[in-house]
Amino acid sequence: MWSSSFLASPHISSPPKLSLFSSSSSSSFSHHKILCFTPNPSSTIGINLSKRHLNLSVLTLLFNGFLLDKAKSTTDLVRFTDSNNGFTLLIPSSYTKVDKAGANALFEEQNNGSNNIGVVVSPVRIKSLEDFGTPQFVADKLINAEKRKESTKEAEVVSVGERSGQGQQQVYEFEYKIDSTRGGIKRVFSAAFVSSKKLYLLNVVHSDKPENPLDSSTRLLLEQVLHSFDALPLTMT
Repeated sequence: MWSSSFLASPHISSPPKLSLFSSSSSSSFSHHKILCFTPNPSSTIGINLSKRHLNLSVLTLLFNGFLLDKAKSTTDLVRFTDSNNGFTLLIPSSYTKVDKAGANALFEEQNNGSNNIGVVVSPVRIKSLEDFGTPQFVADKLINAEKRKESTKEAEVVSVGERSGQGQQQVYEFEYKIDSTRGGIKRVFSAAFVSSKKLYLLNVVHSDKPENPLDSSTRLLLEQVLHSFDALPLTMT
Protein backbone atom coordinates (compact mmCIF):
# COMPACT_ATOMS: atom_id res chain seq x y z
CA MET A 1 0.00 0.00 0.00
CA TRP A 2 4.35 5.66 -6.22
CA SER A 3 6.05 7.23 -9.16
CA SER A 4 6.43 10.67 -10.76
CA SER A 5 7.58 12.08 -14.12
CA PHE A 6 8.53 15.57 -15.29
CA LEU A 7 8.63 17.13 -18.78
CA ALA A 8 10.66 20.13 -19.98
CA SER A 9 8.74 22.98 -21.63
CA PRO A 10 8.71 22.65 -25.47
CA HIS A 11 8.67 26.45 -25.79
CA ILE A 12 12.22 26.66 -24.39
CA SER A 13 13.85 23.70 -26.11
CA SER A 14 13.85 25.22 -29.66
CA PRO A 15 13.86 28.85 -30.94
CA PRO A 16 10.69 30.11 -32.72
CA LYS A 17 10.66 29.97 -36.52
CA LEU A 18 9.84 33.68 -36.75
CA SER A 19 13.52 34.67 -36.27
CA LEU A 20 14.50 32.63 -39.35
CA PHE A 21 11.77 34.24 -41.46
CA SER A 22 12.86 37.75 -40.44
CA SER A 23 16.52 37.28 -41.45
CA SER A 24 15.85 38.67 -44.99
CA SER A 25 14.85 42.08 -43.60
CA SER A 26 17.17 44.96 -42.73
CA SER A 27 19.86 44.20 -40.17
CA SER A 28 18.47 46.60 -37.57
CA PHE A 29 14.91 45.26 -37.97
CA SER A 30 16.20 41.70 -37.90
CA HIS A 31 18.18 42.46 -34.77
CA HIS A 32 15.04 43.86 -33.15
CA LYS A 33 13.07 40.73 -33.97
CA ILE A 34 15.74 38.43 -32.55
CA LEU A 35 15.78 40.37 -29.28
CA CYS A 36 11.99 40.19 -28.98
CA PHE A 37 11.31 36.60 -29.98
CA THR A 38 14.47 34.47 -29.85
CA PRO A 39 15.59 33.35 -26.37
CA ASN A 40 19.26 33.64 -25.48
CA PRO A 41 20.81 30.15 -25.97
CA SER A 42 22.80 30.41 -22.76
CA SER A 43 19.63 31.41 -20.89
CA THR A 44 17.82 28.40 -22.36
CA ILE A 45 20.58 26.08 -21.18
CA GLY A 46 20.49 27.70 -17.73
CA ILE A 47 16.70 27.29 -17.46
CA ASN A 48 16.84 23.67 -18.62
CA LEU A 49 19.63 22.87 -16.16
CA SER A 50 17.71 24.54 -13.33
CA LYS A 51 14.59 22.50 -14.13
CA ARG A 52 16.66 19.34 -14.35
CA HIS A 53 18.23 20.03 -10.95
CA LEU A 54 14.80 20.75 -9.48
CA ASN A 55 13.37 17.52 -10.88
CA LEU A 56 16.32 15.52 -9.56
CA SER A 57 15.93 17.13 -6.14
CA VAL A 58 12.23 16.25 -6.01
CA LEU A 59 12.88 12.67 -7.09
CA THR A 60 15.69 12.38 -4.53
CA LEU A 61 13.40 13.53 -1.74
CA LEU A 62 10.69 11.07 -2.79
CA PHE A 63 13.17 8.21 -3.04
CA ASN A 64 14.80 9.05 0.29
CA GLY A 65 11.38 9.20 1.92
CA PHE A 66 10.61 5.71 0.63
CA LEU A 67 13.96 4.44 1.91
CA LEU A 68 13.32 5.97 5.33
CA ASP A 69 9.93 4.24 5.50
CA LYS A 70 11.61 0.99 4.42
CA ALA A 71 14.31 1.36 7.06
CA LYS A 72 11.71 2.17 9.71
CA SER A 73 9.75 -0.99 8.86
CA THR A 74 12.90 -3.09 9.31
CA THR A 75 14.31 -1.56 12.51
CA ASP A 76 10.92 -1.41 14.29
CA LEU A 77 10.18 -5.13 13.89
CA VAL A 78 11.32 -8.09 15.98
CA ARG A 79 10.91 -11.80 15.30
CA PHE A 80 8.48 -13.82 17.43
CA THR A 81 8.52 -17.61 17.20
CA ASP A 82 6.14 -20.07 18.86
CA SER A 83 7.84 -23.46 18.64
CA ASN A 84 5.04 -25.26 20.49
CA ASN A 85 2.34 -24.18 18.03
CA GLY A 86 4.64 -24.05 15.00
CA PHE A 87 4.42 -20.48 13.67
CA THR A 88 6.52 -17.35 13.39
CA LEU A 89 6.00 -13.68 12.51
CA LEU A 90 7.41 -10.19 12.93
CA ILE A 91 6.06 -7.91 15.66
CA PRO A 92 6.49 -4.12 16.06
CA SER A 93 8.93 -3.43 18.88
CA SER A 94 6.40 -1.03 20.47
CA TYR A 95 3.95 -3.91 21.04
CA THR A 96 3.90 -6.04 24.19
CA LYS A 97 2.68 -9.62 24.62
CA VAL A 98 -0.44 -10.08 26.73
CA ASP A 99 -2.47 -13.11 27.79
CA LYS A 100 -6.03 -13.54 26.59
CA ALA A 101 -8.29 -16.58 26.52
CA GLY A 102 -8.84 -17.96 23.02
CA ALA A 103 -5.64 -16.53 21.53
CA ASN A 104 -2.42 -18.50 21.17
CA ALA A 105 -0.54 -15.20 20.97
CA LEU A 106 -1.71 -11.62 21.41
CA PHE A 107 0.31 -8.40 21.18
CA GLU A 108 -0.98 -4.91 21.94
CA GLU A 109 0.43 -1.49 21.21
CA GLN A 110 1.62 0.25 24.34
CA ASN A 111 -1.02 2.65 25.71
CA ASN A 112 -3.42 1.66 22.93
CA GLY A 113 -4.70 -1.89 23.28
CA SER A 114 -7.23 -1.47 20.46
CA ASN A 115 -4.29 -1.72 18.05
CA ASN A 116 -3.33 -5.37 18.34
CA ILE A 117 -1.98 -8.48 16.64
CA GLY A 118 -3.49 -11.88 17.41
CA VAL A 119 -2.84 -15.46 16.33
CA VAL A 120 -5.24 -18.39 16.79
CA VAL A 121 -4.33 -22.02 16.02
CA SER A 122 -7.08 -24.64 15.69
CA PRO A 123 -7.14 -28.31 14.57
CA VAL A 124 -8.89 -29.00 11.26
CA ARG A 125 -9.56 -32.00 9.02
CA ILE A 126 -8.42 -30.43 5.77
CA LYS A 127 -4.80 -30.56 4.60
CA SER A 128 -4.74 -27.16 2.89
CA LEU A 129 -6.83 -24.03 2.43
CA GLU A 130 -7.42 -25.00 -1.19
CA ASP A 131 -9.57 -27.87 0.16
CA PHE A 132 -11.79 -25.25 1.80
CA GLY A 133 -12.01 -22.77 -1.08
CA THR A 134 -10.39 -19.97 -3.07
CA PRO A 135 -9.04 -16.80 -1.41
CA GLN A 136 -12.12 -14.86 -2.56
CA PHE A 137 -14.44 -17.54 -1.17
CA VAL A 138 -12.69 -17.41 2.21
CA ALA A 139 -12.76 -13.58 2.17
CA ASP A 140 -16.52 -13.62 1.58
CA LYS A 141 -16.99 -16.03 4.50
CA LEU A 142 -14.80 -13.84 6.67
CA ILE A 143 -16.58 -10.58 5.90
CA ASN A 144 -20.03 -12.18 6.31
CA ALA A 145 -19.00 -13.40 9.76
CA GLU A 146 -17.96 -9.84 10.65
CA LYS A 147 -21.26 -8.42 9.39
CA ARG A 148 -23.22 -10.82 11.61
CA LYS A 149 -21.68 -9.32 14.76
CA GLU A 150 -24.02 -6.97 16.62
CA SER A 151 -21.25 -4.40 17.05
CA THR A 152 -20.52 -4.18 13.31
CA LYS A 153 -22.11 -1.28 11.43
CA GLU A 154 -20.27 -1.74 8.12
CA ALA A 155 -17.65 -4.13 6.75
CA GLU A 156 -16.00 -4.30 3.34
CA VAL A 157 -13.17 -6.27 1.74
CA VAL A 158 -10.34 -4.06 0.43
CA SER A 159 -8.02 -6.65 -1.12
CA VAL A 160 -7.48 -10.40 -1.43
CA GLY A 161 -4.26 -12.26 -2.24
CA GLU A 162 -2.21 -15.38 -1.70
CA ARG A 163 1.45 -16.42 -1.46
CA SER A 164 3.53 -19.52 -0.81
CA GLY A 165 4.88 -20.13 2.68
CA GLN A 166 8.22 -21.61 3.70
CA GLY A 167 6.77 -25.11 3.63
CA GLN A 168 5.13 -24.42 0.23
CA GLN A 169 1.71 -24.18 1.89
CA GLN A 170 -0.60 -21.54 0.45
CA VAL A 171 -1.12 -18.47 2.63
CA TYR A 172 -4.26 -16.43 2.01
CA GLU A 173 -4.07 -12.71 2.81
CA PHE A 174 -6.93 -10.24 3.24
CA GLU A 175 -7.39 -6.58 4.01
CA TYR A 176 -10.74 -5.20 5.08
CA LYS A 177 -12.32 -2.25 6.90
CA ILE A 178 -14.79 -2.41 9.75
CA ASP A 179 -16.94 0.34 11.24
CA SER A 180 -17.89 -0.86 14.68
CA THR A 181 -19.65 0.49 17.75
CA ARG A 182 -16.59 -0.76 19.63
CA GLY A 183 -13.75 1.52 18.59
CA GLY A 184 -15.07 3.05 15.37
CA ILE A 185 -13.43 2.44 11.99
CA LYS A 186 -10.63 -0.13 11.97
CA ARG A 187 -8.31 -1.52 9.33
CA VAL A 188 -7.73 -5.29 9.51
CA PHE A 189 -4.95 -7.27 7.84
CA SER A 190 -5.60 -10.99 8.05
CA ALA A 191 -3.72 -14.12 6.96
CA ALA A 192 -4.56 -17.81 7.09
CA PHE A 193 -2.89 -21.10 6.21
CA VAL A 194 -3.17 -24.80 7.04
CA SER A 195 -0.17 -26.85 8.12
CA SER A 196 -0.07 -30.33 9.71
CA LYS A 197 -3.88 -30.26 9.88
CA LYS A 198 -3.91 -27.06 11.91
CA LEU A 199 -5.54 -23.80 10.83
CA TYR A 200 -3.43 -20.73 11.58
CA LEU A 201 -5.20 -17.35 11.66
CA LEU A 202 -3.56 -13.94 12.02
CA ASN A 203 -5.45 -10.71 12.64
CA VAL A 204 -3.67 -7.33 12.63
CA VAL A 205 -6.10 -4.64 13.80
CA HIS A 206 -5.38 -0.90 13.73
CA SER A 207 -7.52 2.20 14.15
CA ASP A 208 -8.28 4.05 10.90
CA LYS A 209 -10.59 6.86 11.95
CA PRO A 210 -11.16 9.84 9.60
CA GLU A 211 -9.74 12.26 12.17
CA ASN A 212 -6.65 10.06 12.64
CA PRO A 213 -6.21 7.85 9.54
CA LEU A 214 -3.64 5.10 9.19
CA ASP A 215 -0.44 6.75 7.93
CA SER A 216 1.78 5.26 5.20
CA SER A 217 4.73 4.30 7.44
CA THR A 218 2.50 2.46 9.94
CA ARG A 219 0.69 0.74 7.09
CA LEU A 220 4.01 -0.45 5.65
CA LEU A 221 4.97 -1.77 9.08
CA LEU A 222 1.72 -3.73 9.45
CA GLU A 223 2.01 -5.14 5.92
CA GLN A 224 5.46 -6.47 6.85
CA VAL A 225 3.84 -8.24 9.82
CA LEU A 226 1.19 -9.71 7.53
CA HIS A 227 3.69 -11.03 4.98
CA SER A 228 5.97 -12.49 7.69
CA PHE A 229 3.33 -14.83 9.15
CA ASP A 230 4.40 -18.38 8.34
CA ALA A 231 4.69 -21.95 9.58
CA LEU A 232 7.91 -23.14 11.13
CA PRO A 233 9.91 -25.75 9.19
CA LEU A 234 9.10 -29.25 10.47
CA THR A 235 12.67 -29.63 11.74
CA MET A 236 12.11 -26.68 14.12
CA THR A 237 8.76 -27.77 15.57
